[in-house]
Amino acid sequence: QVRLVESGGGVVQAGDSLQLSCTASGDTDSRDVLAWFRQAAGKEREFVASFRWHASVTYYSDSVRGRFTISGDKAKNTIFLQMNSLKSEDTGVYYCAAGGLATSSTDSRRGAYDYWGQGTHVTISS
Repeated sequence: QVRLVESGGGVVQAGDSLQLSCTASGDTDSRDVLAWFRQAAGKEREFVASFRWHASVTYYSDSVRGRFTISGDKAKNTIFLQMNSLKSEDTGVYYCAAGGLATSSTDSRRGAYDYWGQGTHVTISS
């Protein structure tokens, strides 16, 4: 079992920055890939970015590449999502997810992740 707890959401204006955190606990040793997904109202949950502990490999969706940065602190079992130049279309609930044993760092499929946090709300006002 893996428990994921997100924090850092809030309401900011377009162009502002925000940092999300996700702390993992439980059986985390076998979970090499953690990721962020987001879901806007009325839309499917979509991949945002992933972080692989081994070699700190990162991967981004096209919509956030260059604006968002994912990183990790292994000592705290925490990953971060630094979001800059936020746009109204970044609004949504952001979920942290833990990949399975075979999940690669470039896997953006929702089904490749088998543990999820409760989500944190991000609202960008224009």
